Amino acid sequence: MPHQLSEQVSGIDVVQSKFELIHVVRRYGPVGGMERYVWELTRQLQQLGHSVTVICERCHVERPQGIVVHELGEIAVRPRWIASIRFGSRVARWLIDNPHPDSLIHSHERLKFNHITTFHGPPFATVFEKPWWRLISLRVAMQLFLERRELTVARYVVPNSQFIKQQLAHYYPELVCKLTVPIVPGVESEVLREPRRVSTDAGIIGFVGYEWQRKGLPLVIEIVTALRSSRPNLQLWVVGPAVADVQHLFAEWKDGYKLMGWSDQAHYAEFDVLLHPAKAEPYGMVISEAMATKVPVVISDVCGAAAHVMPASGVVLPLSASLETWISEVEQQLSRSEAVPQFKRSWSEVAQEYEAIYWETFETQLKSSLTD
Repeated sequence: MPHQLSEQVSGIDVVQSKFELIHVVRRYGPVGGMERYVWELTRQLQQLGHSVTVICERCHVERPQGIVVHELGEIAVRPRWIASIRFGSRVARWLIDNPHPDSLIHSHERLKFNHITTFHGPPFATVFEKPWWRLISLRVAMQLFLERRELTVARYVVPNSQFIKQQLAHYYPELVCKLTVPIVPGVESEVLREPRRVSTDAGIIGFVGYEWQRKGLPLVIEIVTALRSSRPNLQLWVVGPAVADVQHLFAEWKDGYKLMGWSDQAHYAEFDVLLHPAKAEPYGMVISEAMATKVPVVISDVCGAAAHVMPASGVVLPLSASLETWISEVEQQLSRSEAVPQFKRSWSEVAQEYEAIYWETFETQLKSSLTD
């Protein structure tokens, strides 16, 4: 809770100052989209003067200065619902053994206790859109139980995009009152794409994403294959998936592609277009990262980041758009002459938006205690 004061709540002087925060995430470090979000947020919160403790299975990088990190040990990742239960139990035991009555618990996992939870992905409840026989399993029942419990116990639920907020409101209408305004990820870019005209027979199309099937790599390959008939020197660079996992997709290619595997650097500045026709994408940090590097994007409309794609930055297409439409739009971006405006959103902004939610949570708890 805040250490000092400057406002009044229900007639009692209370000072909003610095909070004692406990963030809970299984993997701590910039090793994935959600993980980077937590990593950047906690570091910014600490720099703003808050006391930050992280509870995780493992810290995957050097522990940041000023943040207390408690590692509980890694757990087998599958089955996921069992892993969630085991991790949650370990966190519960740690909190019992190490009570922090004045702390706000901010979870990024399926816990049974938290003040605030951030939803980084689509709700599991989307399973109800699938055939009924897909619902008949212990795995589905437990995932739905864990999800509802997480949402029910939290005072506030923070979606990381408007797309996720709409889904949560649809599947859990009785919990809409807990949903906050979305807090989308920040983005940083140290290297910008130099303004350049792309040769009419060449260009570099970039694809970035570890989960290559969900993010649309097969469609990307179709699009680039078609474009290479008029742009014989066009290249496709694939960043994220293991080379062995996607090499078979290029069995008929002799050249024109580069499989780069996982890389801390996504090489955005070398791309002429980022192509991201994802089938489902809660946000899509690769999109904002590309735009922050001044790279034009062509993406599907089921990406949360689509809300930030202005006409000057690229194009958003319906997932149902024809192959010809995708080809035409990518060609237009390759042929563009005007520079792409830089997308900007700092992680400091993200942390400050969370400060408002922390204060509201504290205020709600204080009012509740006054009526007990």
